[in-house]
Amino acid sequence: MSGDLGPRVAISAAQNFTARFTDVDIVLVGNEQQLLTFSSVKKLSRQRISILNATEVVAMDEDPLHALRHKKSSSMWLAIQTLNNNDTDACVSAGNTGALLAMGKYLLKTFPGVERPAICKAMPVEQGQTYLLDLGANTNCTPEQLYQFALMGKILASSTNTNPRVGLLNIGTESTKGTEVIKAAQDLLQDDSRLNFAGYIEANKIFTGEMDVIVCDGFHGNVALKTCEGTARFIAKKIQAAFKRNWFTRIAGGIIWPLLKQLRTELDPSMYNGASFLGLQKVLVKSHGNANKRAFMQALIVAREQVIQNIPARIQQELSNESFSSQQ
Repeated sequence: MSGDLGPRVAISAAQNFTARFTDVDIVLVGNEQQLLTFSSVKKLSRQRISILNATEVVAMDEDPLHALRHKKSSSMWLAIQTLNNNDTDACVSAGNTGALLAMGKYLLKTFPGVERPAICKAMPVEQGQTYLLDLGANTNCTPEQLYQFALMGKILASSTNTNPRVGLLNIGTESTKGTEVIKAAQDLLQDDSRLNFAGYIEANKIFTGEMDVIVCDGFHGNVALKTCEGTARFIAKKIQAAFKRNWFTRIAGGIIWPLLKQLRTELDPSMYNGASFLGLQKVLVKSHGNANKRAFMQALIVAREQVIQNIPARIQQELSNESFSSQQ
């Protein structure tokens, strides 16, 4: 019901999703009367899609604590509650990130040994993808929390890479650089043999693919993510303007259009939509607030993959390991 584009996007994405994946059922949580005004909803019963009525909505600019205390009839609360009650296996929302985090942590809880969940997202790099966390859930972190993020990120990356390289985002690669928190976190990561810790990495190397997991606090991670997104949009606009400059550039643009189209598809942000709240005991995925139908479907795909790979259980198992417990 929330997000910048409202329920139409979620409905369309759900319909495309169930058509592609026959092993999944969808529950749309929202105001049933409003949802039934969409003509496409008439087809839901034969598409393995049902509706759970919710009378309230968490606004995009609503205070997370106010939503947590007073919006227990909201679509966001009820959606997460279906997960907590084991009625569903995953929850996806494009709504208020702070409220989603607060409700998720309250209802689903974190695993023992995890102080705070971290927002984690896959980023396209030169070869494959890199997981970056935290992206905004925790603006200030202790060395122990960064170490917890590294372990959880490593488990997620292990689904596609048997020995993912883990790095710490820093202002330099020298061991003497960085804050005391970063230096202490480096010691923790180096001391755990389960982590293939590859050292510090600077922001200008995020897209090289040198690291499979990049760990940072939520403040710097969010700044890095939005800087990357803004740079991508800037370059795309510059290229588009360059090919419209005169008749010669228009012809040149037409000749290389197939290559540009392929590149645009590979770097399309919608193909990387869906950030996970790692550390919670169930799969909770945050879609970008302004996600279109294609992007929202990608968030659903992320949720499905994490259920299939049993990511929460694998995180729980890793965190119960003796060597982790001794670090606490």
